[in-house]
Amino acid sequence: MKKPLFTGAGVAIVTPMNPDGSINYPKLGELIDFQVDGGTDAIITCGTTGESATMTHEEHVEVIRYTVERVGGRIPVIAGTGSNDTDYAVKLSVEAEKLGVDGLLVVTPYYNKTSQRGLVRHFTSIADSVNIPIILYNIPSRTGVTIKPETFAELCKHPNIVADKEASGNISAVAQIKALCGDELAVYSGNDDQIVPMLSLGGSGVISVLSNILPRQTHDICQLFFEGKTAESAKLQLELLDLINALFMDVNPIPVKDAMNLMGMEVGECRMPLLTMDDKQKQALAAVLKKHGLTA
Repeated sequence: MKKPLFTGAGVAIVTPMNPDGSINYPKLGELIDFQVDGGTDAIITCGTTGESATMTHEEHVEVIRYTVERVGGRIPVIAGTGSNDTDYAVKLSVEAEKLGVDGLLVVTPYYNKTSQRGLVRHFTSIADSVNIPIILYNIPSRTGVTIKPETFAELCKHPNIVADKEASGNISAVAQIKALCGDELAVYSGNDDQIVPMLSLGGSGVISVLSNILPRQTHDICQLFFEGKTAESAKLQLELLDLINALFMDVNPIPVKDAMNLMGMEVGECRMPLLTMDDKQKQALAAVLKKHGLTA
């Protein structure tokens, strides 16, 4: 049985930007402290929500370094190090390990894609290069590639491959993954609207966008479930469903950054080609935030 990197709600943390588009490190420090103080169970940096796709290599490494130092061992830090170039993913993963992260989040190869056999070779090459746990990131809507349950069953034989961030939206596939892999592969929901369904199939928690604005409540959805208070967990999930949906009314992380700015958190805009939402969308988002008492 492999030990999960964390149980509960890990935040897929945004990367705050200055008006000129550079990374706002003091603000990132504030966000990290807000998460730790708010009960978040892990920080996942340089993922999709963190806009890793538009970071330079130097920025990617520096954000990881800064996050590890700011967290200071209070909770686990997991760094996104995936790429559609296997050699680069290996290089970045090795660097992240040297920087002191507790684990890696490695997305499926995008754009050039690959076969299931190619996925096994790709992920195994990365796992062989490090000595820390790896979470595979299955998000076919962004990558055009799906890791099949049978492929997870093969990959989880590797001692360093410990979990799946599952963002396919396919609950039936999750059931099959857990049936095939059991305790050799933890599963985290990659979708905030499916936390409780994932937990009911033996999931270990969520890697969450919602946690950026509601760390305590997202943590509580998981904790209540783990305590056997499943009805209360589901009730909280459903109470937050309109907010969760609002945070995905446009491409992530556009809405969550707009939400944080409306809440006065001043995280800046996304880097191009992502644009802030139009006025109509912002008004709809603002109404949901106000309903939940997050804005005046």
